[in-house]
Amino acid sequence: MANAPAATQALAVLKLLAEQAAPVPAATIARALELPRSTVYHLLAVLQGEGFVAHLPEERRYGLGVAAFELGFAYSRQQPLRWIAQVVLARLVDASTHNGHFAVLHGTDVLYLIEERAPGRASLVTDVGVRLPAPLTASGLAMLAALPAQQVAALFPSRRALVRRHDAGPGTLTELRRSLAAVRRDGYAHEDGSVTPGFASVASAVLDHVGHPVAAVALTFPTAEVDAEARSTLAAQAGRAAARISRQIRGRPAGAA
Repeated sequence: MANAPAATQALAVLKLLAEQAAPVPAATIARALELPRSTVYHLLAVLQGEGFVAHLPEERRYGLGVAAFELGFAYSRQQPLRWIAQVVLARLVDASTHNGHFAVLHGTDVLYLIEERAPGRASLVTDVGVRLPAPLTASGLAMLAALPAQQVAALFPSRRALVRRHDAGPGTLTELRRSLAAVRRDGYAHEDGSVTPGFASVASAVLDHVGHPVAAVALTFPTAEVDAEARSTLAAQAGRAAARISRQIRGRPAGAA
């Protein structure tokens, strides 16, 4: 263990702390992992600075921090979401005949968890595991529009936080606020060519029991194939799918109002 990379050592510390019933001294960690105390104190300091470890100075002990809890909670939240969303998204894609996506907000980006490809449709850049700037995507706009204005301002404190692609997407904070206002007005988000030229998307946010956006459901389609009326129909379909997932994560039957 003494020759392992720092990242491996840090993970070993976190795994050890996770196995304990209560915070432990640094000496216990050093002994269990067969690491020099100086190395353990350095690792603990770094992990404490990032919030993954909490130090109890009076007891001279260390335990898991809030960031570790948040990471575990995110996993427990996203895994059930995947199972619920997979079935709903598959039905949405069958009904719409267009590619469907399920994504979560990760800082100022969206992270795509599921891509459901319709028969005969090409794979897109929004594949599983891909991250894209949230303001460029319909999924990101749908989730940002459901956040409090103060939280959006914290995520995007200046125009330097905005990333454009293909000369598309909000370039100023005023344009971002205008885009989010349009999402709230229309009841769904859309983008046209911001992610991939020639393709457009519509999306709706999945909301938890307190109205927080935990994910978004999107449909992506060739712009030339879908007129304004058909786009509204696709947006309504994505909205119903998002609402269905919202009801299920709140513990209500899928058909409940």
